[in-house]
Amino acid sequence: MLIVGLTGGVASGKTAVSEILSEEGAYIIDADQIARELVQPNTPTWRELIHVFGKEILNQDGFIHRKKLAAMVFSNPQQRNLLNQIMQPRIKEEMDQRVKRIGQKDPKAMVVIDAALLVELGEYREMDKLIVVTSTEKQQIERLKEREGVSEEEARKILASQMPLEEKLKVADFVIRNEGCLEETRRIAKEVFQELKRIALQRGERLKSQGSS
Repeated sequence: MLIVGLTGGVASGKTAVSEILSEEGAYIIDADQIARELVQPNTPTWRELIHVFGKEILNQDGFIHRKKLAAMVFSNPQQRNLLNQIMQPRIKEEMDQRVKRIGQKDPKAMVVIDAALLVELGEYREMDKLIVVTSTEKQQIERLKEREGVSEEEARKILASQMPLEEKLKVADFVIRNEGCLEETRRIAKEVFQELKRIALQRGERLKSQGSS
C-alpha cells in the first residue's frame, strides 16, 4: 500500500485534484469530510465545540454553523489552536482507521489523504509521498469569495492565517500547479498518478524479493 498526502493552501484546488486521482483509481480519505461527520448534532465532538465556543456557533437546526466558527477562529490564533486541539486528534484517529480498513481490503491500494494541515501538524512525515497543490493568491481569493461568500478582506485574513506556501513546497515530493485551465491540472495530476503507481510497483517488487530471499 502507498500512502500519499495531498495538501495545499486554502482554495488551491485540492478537491479538484483528489477527484482526478480518484478517477484514476486512488482511494481518497478527505479530512474535511471526516470533520463534517464528527460534528453532527449530539456527537461528543459537537458537545465539546459548544462547551468551548458557545451555542452561538449553532444554526437554528442545531448543526454547527461552519462560517460562524471559521470567522471566530481565523482572526484569533488562540481560538484556532483550541479548535485544532479538539478536532485534529479525532480526525487523525478516523483517518488511521480508514487507512487500515483499506489496507486489509486491498493491500496494493494507493491511498490519498486530502488534508489542509498535513505539513502544519507534521503528519506528512507519516506519508510515503506528499503532493502540494498551488494556485495564485488572486485565484484563492476569488474561490473563497465564491465558495464561502466572504468579502475580499475576509478572504485575505484567511490566507494570512495559513502557513506560507513556500514552507509546504519545501517538503513536497510532487507539486501540482492548479493555476491554468482544469485540463492542464488534469494532465499534471494524471502524470503524478502514473509516477506514484510506478513507485508503488517498485516497492511491491522490492518487498517481494526481500520476502523470498
